[in-house]
Amino acid sequence: MPSTARSLARLRAGVLCGVVSLSLLGGCASNGNPRDPLEPLNRAIYSFNDGFDKVLAKPAAEAYRFVLPNFVRTGISNFFSNLNDVIVMLNSLLQGKFTQGVSDFARLFVNTTVGVLGLIDVATELDLEKHNEDFGQTLGYWGIGDGPYLVLPFIGPSSARDAVGWVGDYYSWPVAYVDDDTTRWVLIGMRFISLRADLLEASRILETAALDPYVFVRDAYLQRRRNLVYDGNPPPDEEDIDDAKPKPAPQKDAPKPQVPPADSKP
Repeated sequence: MPSTARSLARLRAGVLCGVVSLSLLGGCASNGNPRDPLEPLNRAIYSFNDGFDKVLAKPAAEAYRFVLPNFVRTGISNFFSNLNDVIVMLNSLLQGKFTQGVSDFARLFVNTTVGVLGLIDVATELDLEKHNEDFGQTLGYWGIGDGPYLVLPFIGPSSARDAVGWVGDYYSWPVAYVDDDTTRWVLIGMRFISLRADLLEASRILETAALDPYVFVRDAYLQRRRNLVYDGNPPPDEEDIDDAKPKPAPQKDAPKPQVPPADSKP
């Protein structure tokens, strides 16, 4: 194994071990929020990611949108979306959604062949629906809880379960098996910039609308992931059930007995 690939393998193993350790030690850093027991650490990583985004990622995405015409950006986005359909298909099958898995395979086959390696999204025109499945959702589908909320360096919002799922998705992604290191990293970089360019408008809305962007991103991420795991129909969680319980009506003070005046006659 080349030294670079060996280093990447150690890095991924370290990330996975770190996620497990943080999950086990989450109670030690608890700040009272059961969904985000590692908030001080998460906020520090969020600040690091925000700084990296402002200095490098966002300017690169803006330059990408400025330099490349729309049809080229659309082709690149379609190409990576087609590669991602491999992950979607595998996880549809792992969740026992066989009809959906067949549809995912048909979509992948059509776009890879007729759509020229996915550059043209022919499958959508043929009413082959684009689904959204990943290994984190598969773990949730089979009853594994999301665990503590995590913010991962460079990657962003996640959870203990989704961080493990992210590793599984990476090894299901065809780009991971490109032998040439330079080509693989160029593809990863292009995918990152393409995704960041697609989120430019959303980031502007976040900057102007959210009083606390960290809390906004965290709550939106957890809600979206819950909806994805349950295919848009999640059961009420414990907080929703507590909020729905009728609250006891405040008791009124019992009327005080009237004491007749001292000079009153019976």
